[in-house]
Amino acid sequence: MDSVDATLVNCLQDGLPVCSRPYDDIAASLELSVDELLSRIQHLLDDKVLTRFGPMFNAENLGGALSLCAMQVPLERYDEVADLVNAFPEVAHNYERDHLLNMWFVIATERPEQAGAVLGEIEQATGCRVYDMPKQEEFYIGLKLAV
Repeated sequence: MDSVDATLVNCLQDGLPVCSRPYDDIAASLELSVDELLSRIQHLLDDKVLTRFGPMFNAENLGGALSLCAMQVPLERYDEVADLVNAFPEVAHNYERDHLLNMWFVIATERPEQAGAVLGEIEQATGCRVYDMPKQEEFYIGLKLAV
């Protein structure tokens, strides 16, 4: 990552401008062409410097549901179960933890009543119990990691 990439990552953490051509505005502010900007973003994704680039939506504000879930997965089945869980379009994040409950993931559904059905399907597909921990209160911390 060079200094332009570092500046780009810092800039992207503040969000994209709300306008008809947001990449034009960001590229101009960094003195890049739009093609170079998009190429740099793609390289950061390909090199795993960025793990995700896209919009963040609040499922609850859109009428849906969001829930943190955990599973106890036998270590010898971990990769298999992770693939099964990640195949569900409702699964947003999936992390391995050094804990009895060693797989943690977030689901987001379009409607609150879908959440239970999705968790049941995950249990059926994996043979592992899903512990549902729906959010009780939200705190915004505004995390930005300066590069």
